[in-house]
Amino acid sequence: MTESKQARYDRYFMDIAERTAAMSYAEKRKVGCVVVRDNHIIAAGWNGQPAHTDNVCEYTDENGELKTKDTVIHAEANALYWCARTEIITDGATCYTTLSPCKHCALGLIQSGIKRVVYKELYWNGEKTGLDLLQQAGVEVEQFAVDNFTFNRR
Repeated sequence: MTESKQARYDRYFMDIAERTAAMSYAEKRKVGCVVVRDNHIIAAGWNGQPAHTDNVCEYTDENGELKTKDTVIHAEANALYWCARTEIITDGATCYTTLSPCKHCALGLIQSGIKRVVYKELYWNGEKTGLDLLQQAGVEVEQFAVDNFTFNRR
């Protein structure tokens, strides 16, 4: 069966989101995001520390467990902040992210006018709050299934 034009674009942009994730200095989980409008990338972001600070995303607690610093900015937020900083319009855009948005990122995506979110993996703790918020706001949400390049619509 021939892959649809949209499926080809989705696979392409998810590939770029995965490559973007590799830019993260995080040890626990690298996350990448690409914001696309009219099939053109308008921003990319990965999880990491704020600009002009160290790029150490985790610390080891008293039990020897690796913990994420609370100052780490999520990939979706970094992409949206870049759009705001450079005055790029996100209204009607699609967000491709390697991890489903948390509730805070979902709120940012909604307020930025994102109309579609395609994610690869479900947020680490199984939290669906972000996805639920997106759907309640009328944002189209799809999970990208790598094995056969199909989507699971929520």
